[in-house]
Amino acid sequence: MNVINSISEFHRLLSLTEPRHPLVSVINLSESVFLEDEIWKGFVNRFYCVALKREAKGKIRYGQQHYDYDKGVLSFTAPNQVQQLELQNMECGSGYLLIFHPDFLLQHTLANSIHHYGFFDYAVNEALHLSAEEEDDLITILHKIDKECQHIDKHTQEIILTQIESLLKYSNRFYERQFLTRKNNNSALLTKFEQLIDGYFNSEVQSLLTVQYIAAQMSLSPNYLSDLLRVHTGQNTQQHIHEKLIVKAKEKLSTTSLSVSEIAYALGFEHAQSFSTLFKKKTNLSPLEFRQAFT
Repeated sequence: MNVINSISEFHRLLSLTEPRHPLVSVINLSESVFLEDEIWKGFVNRFYCVALKREAKGKIRYGQQHYDYDKGVLSFTAPNQVQQLELQNMECGSGYLLIFHPDFLLQHTLANSIHHYGFFDYAVNEALHLSAEEEDDLITILHKIDKECQHIDKHTQEIILTQIESLLKYSNRFYERQFLTRKNNNSALLTKFEQLIDGYFNSEVQSLLTVQYIAAQMSLSPNYLSDLLRVHTGQNTQQHIHEKLIVKAKEKLSTTSLSVSEIAYALGFEHAQSFSTLFKKKTNLSPLEFRQAFT
């Protein structure tokens, strides 16, 4: 797999001059020309990338899905994610790329908190579609970062990271807006989610239901599904799974004579103790204590 290790190398591949700062850069796409290079057929970056693209044309593959860039979107990629670009008939259009190396975050709170921004693990087709006002807000921040890169001193890192953190917080807000404004589409997703969970537990369960499995069945990334559910229901995917699992467990404990081990196995647990631990955590009762209330 081809690896783009540095921001300087990425600049070269876009026919740009050396970056002003070795660990962070704001790239104007209208000034970029992608070199015809084999690297685009399959590569990973060693840095974070926030892409705000307008009127760009071309295809990118990120993870297992293709995305067709033909309108303004904001997308995020984390370091070490496999990507592919199709350069045929590709036009960069206008927009910006903010790229920054994980080393730039060292000794700053963002080094830990950046993992809380789940959209870095969304699939490309789950990109954020911005309103004109939202786009202006983010471009203002990008311009501030770019300006700060022009005069590096002891304050540069803190000022730029404050701006990056602000951009990420705005993006969180805008994603929540998108979850809520796409009400009809998301209602269908929520219905499908409930049907999948019910169908899984009503079938002959072979293993414990996981977030990854149900997200794959919905053709969504696990983080996107959890964030969507959290906005609409207040619970993430794992919490929903546990809630449904406890409901099924209570049903079996109160209406059947199956042993706790048999119920645990029927719900997909490999070990009865894991089931008992989860059940007590959620109900403050052991499975046997719950069953005794019905005898």
